[in-house]
Amino acid sequence: MESNKKRREESMRALEREIKSRDRKEKTQPLGVALASLAVIGLATAGIYWASTHDSDDAVEASEETSTTEAAEQDITPLATERTTPLAETVTCSYEDSGREASREVSRPNQEDVPARGTVTVTLETSQGPIGMKLDRSVSPCTVNAVEHLAQEGFYNDTICHRITTSGIHVLQCGDPSGQGSGGPGFQFANEFPTDEASDQAKQQPVNYERGTIAMANSGLDTNGSQFFLNYDDSPLPPMYTYFGTIDEAGLKTLDSIAEKGAAEGAGDGAPAEEVKITTATVS
Repeated sequence: MESNKKRREESMRALEREIKSRDRKEKTQPLGVALASLAVIGLATAGIYWASTHDSDDAVEASEETSTTEAAEQDITPLATERTTPLAETVTCSYEDSGREASREVSRPNQEDVPARGTVTVTLETSQGPIGMKLDRSVSPCTVNAVEHLAQEGFYNDTICHRITTSGIHVLQCGDPSGQGSGGPGFQFANEFPTDEASDQAKQQPVNYERGTIAMANSGLDTNGSQFFLNYDDSPLPPMYTYFGTIDEAGLKTLDSIAEKGAAEGAGDGAPAEEVKITTATVS
């Protein structure tokens, strides 16, 4: 027990150092760099991080000592999927210029009287099968508003999911028409749940983005654009990625099939071994 406690304390200190290092690097980058690449993530006990730059040769580095047992010893809390305090029925959102040219021409979403109640269904028809997503306005209304708008304008049609990660975290990343991982809609918006409810201390503690959850990718705080990641299995991450919905059962079956094929050349992170193209994204 004493050994486990010491290990957890050491890993939290390592995580804090890693996040501070990430923050220093982000402050030196242009606002729009890598709009939706996942930045450094924290599962310090397992020695895992995801290095993100504006280039396409991002990589996952994982310690050979990584194990399910070590991850379990951290007692990582599952990500909550409801706010502690409900939002008002409508909110005002802000979609600011990202400083980078849009990968595909698209208008800005409505910013006033954005509903913060109910759900929106977006179905991704992909080359590997359908992925249904139920987006929750009550947790992240500005995010849902943006994704719904982009889908309605065809922004996601005929785009590839450019990245799958099978080591440390388990995600399929989509939403960049350029297919390079550095593209977006030309605008960006602030993080919502769980970031906006987390204390400074809590932001340094990993939470478990569980299988079936959806979150926005970013290159730092408040740089959300169009890219999102689908968790086909549990993914421990700092609460710095906006959660905004869940994947339906059919979608999880599609993701399981994609994940089974893995990444190209057997890598732990990279392009899917078999192309995953979103042919259409339909709002209902």
